[in-house]
Amino acid sequence: MDPADLRRPGDPVAVLAEALGVPRSVTRDVTAVARCYHPHVPVEPGADGAVARLVAAFGGVWDEETANRIGLLVQACAATRALIAGAEPPVPVTRRVAPGGEVVEVDLRGAEFGAGRHACPGREHALALAEGARLFHRLHDDFLVLPNAWDFASAAAFVRAGFPAVGTTSLGVAAAHGLPDAAGVAREEAVALARLLVRLPVPITVDVEAGFDRAGFGRAGAAWAGGGGDVRELAAELHELGVAGVNVEDGRGDRLADPADHAAVVRAFKEAAPGLFVNARVDAHWLGVDRGSTLDRARRYVDAGADGVFVPGLRDERGIVEVVAAVPVPVNVLAQGDVGRLRELGVRRVSTGSLPFRAALGAAVRTALAVRDGGRDPDEVPGYAEVQGLLDL
Repeated sequence: MDPADLRRPGDPVAVLAEALGVPRSVTRDVTAVARCYHPHVPVEPGADGAVARLVAAFGGVWDEETANRIGLLVQACAATRALIAGAEPPVPVTRRVAPGGEVVEVDLRGAEFGAGRHACPGREHALALAEGARLFHRLHDDFLVLPNAWDFASAAAFVRAGFPAVGTTSLGVAAAHGLPDAAGVAREEAVALARLLVRLPVPITVDVEAGFDRAGFGRAGAAWAGGGGDVRELAAELHELGVAGVNVEDGRGDRLADPADHAAVVRAFKEAAPGLFVNARVDAHWLGVDRGSTLDRARRYVDAGADGVFVPGLRDERGIVEVVAAVPVPVNVLAQGDVGRLRELGVRRVSTGSLPFRAALGAAVRTALAVRDGGRDPDEVPGYAEVQGLLDL
């Protein structure tokens, strides 16, 4: 297996599973088996069922080859995730049983991939998995302009234009399906689009509104109910698909969530899918409500595990600098004015939000009116073949 084939966004077990010819969805069963893989750990209920499903996924034959393939996934599970998370070393110790029966612990500090004749043959593969999983994170080390798509064609067009990553716009996705934005009702549509976009050769981040938690949020934006099961399920599903990040907002309709409640949402995403880049959106300026809580909210979300903080509606340079100074993670704002100036202020990510979607609607209506009224044809319209070519990305 070429390590380059593993350098893809998403959960490392899911990526490796796909490379081995089984569905990414086996990740949950692999994780269940990995939790009780070692002989000193008790077997959890359901582990045997998970093994049976994994055997079935690999063809249903209980033989040595199937066992080795499952073992590869299981052994790569916790160790590779720890490598991605930056644990030093990813596996601190390994156990061996001596000829006399005594257990010998081998300290792996400084030699996490072994050494000599005991060197791990999968070192380059593990590093490739880690590199793919961290690609979207690394784009924030410098400065990222992120376009937001509402369907496959718009996302592919952004990729063709040279953007290194693509996000989605919740307004565009919801409105395109006849649904209201920020009402928690477009989960199915957001996931369906994500499933299409992950085939593109760049990291994908998904706008998930407030998390689509059916128990926690009503249509009008009810308070967090504390369960978070839907949030965790969504996080795991998106990460297994190959999604690199999510954008989750603390606005609830026309008001703000309690910051402790939204911190719990952020934490639920990170616990369910530690590799996701969770961009925690602070909507105080966007809604024009309690702007003074912006810094406190941002800090709370970072403490809960947020990888970035997004403050839409913040346009004041002094306010931007204050947020940048207040949090140790990349700060994201909406596109405004000179992006070079935003970079100078310390912003690390600029999102287009729903602007391209709204611009496309406006251009479509103007084009139709021009046809009806005998006006001039619009300039720079992609040709039929050019749009068809986007499907080859």
